[in-house]
Amino acid sequence: MDWDDVRMFLAVARTGQILAASRRLGVNHATLSRRITALEEALQTRLLVRRTNGCELTPEGEVFSRAAERMETEMLAAQSDIGRVDSAVAGTVRIGAPDGFGVAFLASRLGELTRRYPALKIQLVPVPRAFSLSQREADIAITIERPEQGRLISSKLTDYTLGLYASRSYLDQAGMPGTVEALREHRLIGHVDDLVYSASLAYTGEVMRGWDSGFEISSAIGQTEAVRAGFGIGILHDYIARQHGELLRVLPDVVIRRSYWTTYHESARELVRVRTVVSFLQELIDENRQIFV
Repeated sequence: MDWDDVRMFLAVARTGQILAASRRLGVNHATLSRRITALEEALQTRLLVRRTNGCELTPEGEVFSRAAERMETEMLAAQSDIGRVDSAVAGTVRIGAPDGFGVAFLASRLGELTRRYPALKIQLVPVPRAFSLSQREADIAITIERPEQGRLISSKLTDYTLGLYASRSYLDQAGMPGTVEALREHRLIGHVDDLVYSASLAYTGEVMRGWDSGFEISSAIGQTEAVRAGFGIGILHDYIARQHGELLRVLPDVVIRRSYWTTYHESARELVRVRTVVSFLQELIDENRQIFV
């Protein structure tokens, strides 16, 4: 059995598509398909059901994917033990991040890494969801809470705050609420409850019991844009809202405090590219600390 074939199988299992996996690995999709077939022939079993819209693991594929994960972890550990870890800052590092932090902060700043290290490729995935580091959905995840389980290494990036905001145009029309209870007389913007992937992101209950959003949006950037457009009052990240002069703080005494954490799997501890990106993320925060306070 060829380890490269196993590595390619893992990429397909994680992305659910041969084409997406081939792009991630930087190989031709036809070559990748042939390698998966070779692996299936070596194992004498079918690992994937291939369809036009993607791939699905067979029961045997599910079993083998778990074994392949363990093989990958052991391979990384072995490389570390004998000192044969990557010594150059090269390869691909995927960062999973909440959409607010990913879009409003990281997207305009991470490009500096590729200028410093031309052989390094950065993939930023800023979406409102949790990432599985054990399944390698991301190499580094920016999390809202410090993970308590799993073989993960975490460090706090920064604290940040959120507050109530509305656009000038909305307040000119509806007036400025003077109390939390007065919010019930206003149009409110909030999250989609059943799509909140972490209890720490369910902000509305900390502001007012029975917050009733007339407009629910599953992304922080989407909520910001809706508030900017004058559709109502929402709970926004202060470091994002401050970038928009048309937004005004509502009830300034209402403050929600949260933190961002950098998290990665311990099997990646010795990978220079991962350590380099983690250090750069902290560097970015240190240089821009003032926007989060």
